[in-house]
Amino acid sequence: MTPFLEGFATERFQRDLIEWFEREQRELPWRKETDPYKIWVSEVMLQQTRVDTVIPYFQQFMEQFPTLEALADADEEKVLKAWEGLGYYSRVRNLHAAVKEVKERYGGKVPDRAEEFSKLKGVGPYTTGAVLSIAYGIPEPAVDGNVMRVLSRIFLVWEDIAKAKTRTLFEEIVRAIIARDQPSYFNQALMELGALICVPRKPACLLCPVRSHCRAFHEGAQAQLPVKTKKMKGKEVDIVAAIVADEKGRVLIHKRDSDGLLANLWEFPNCEIASENRKQQLESFFLERYGVSVTLQFPFAALQHVFSHLVWNIVAYYGTIVGDVVETERLKLVGEEELQQYAFPVSHQRLWEEYKRRGKEAN
Repeated sequence: MTPFLEGFATERFQRDLIEWFEREQRELPWRKETDPYKIWVSEVMLQQTRVDTVIPYFQQFMEQFPTLEALADADEEKVLKAWEGLGYYSRVRNLHAAVKEVKERYGGKVPDRAEEFSKLKGVGPYTTGAVLSIAYGIPEPAVDGNVMRVLSRIFLVWEDIAKAKTRTLFEEIVRAIIARDQPSYFNQALMELGALICVPRKPACLLCPVRSHCRAFHEGAQAQLPVKTKKMKGKEVDIVAAIVADEKGRVLIHKRDSDGLLANLWEFPNCEIASENRKQQLESFFLERYGVSVTLQFPFAALQHVFSHLVWNIVAYYGTIVGDVVETERLKLVGEEELQQYAFPVSHQRLWEEYKRRGKEAN
């Protein structure tokens, strides 16, 4: 047994935590479900995304793909479009690949054994624990950032939560203290506590149902925990882009490569800035890369988009197409209504909104 559990009143902690959750839990659409597929989708959506943002996406996603089979059989373009705006598109690509495997290997039934479920594409320890405990009542730990923050304070853990060994420590603690008769409520209660009460900067300790168990509170150290090393600032890349239209008002869009960042999403043509004359560089890029002659007029937007490891500084131009365009599977001319069928990264959605607001004034 880990030394952190010495003198810890596990049963009373379980009772205090779960009784609070039964009273105070938020009404969320996925909490009405026991379908492991729907719980799985919700957990993937909730990774790195706020609950309020996820709710409408989850509801719309379930309308389009109500069953695991429906998602497994869906065209990737439609899946990416349904995910558009949630970001971190590798999450939904992995989910799509994983449900296909579940359909083929397990007859459409989400595995209820950690050894099998954890081997599916994109499924890590947290997703395994969340889905198995909530959908199947299996006492597996579900340790995410919220849970690590809660446990670091309750058990006064000064280890860096950015390190893998610290996550492993918390998983060991949860395995020891999880309520085996109510693992679903136990795991969800820890997550809810971290989301509503034991928040990052100013935890609402006086409202906490497990304050009496919290060692950091008793030592006045709750504001110093958890310990987490700061991420290095992402690399900055300067990009020049353009929305160019033909005489029919159709705009040119391009599909990104099938691997790498934002794989298979559509975008407005762009390139990294390599010279001071951005306009001339981009006109040359259109001709060399796509065989398309364009005349660029003026920049209509300058925006920054931040990834976890990268920062895009984008300047976008309005322009017109001169001559013909040879369309391919990855290069298309589309009208405004047709454009809505294609999945774009958030940065290029922002460019389009700015184009509609300002760029068309020059037309």
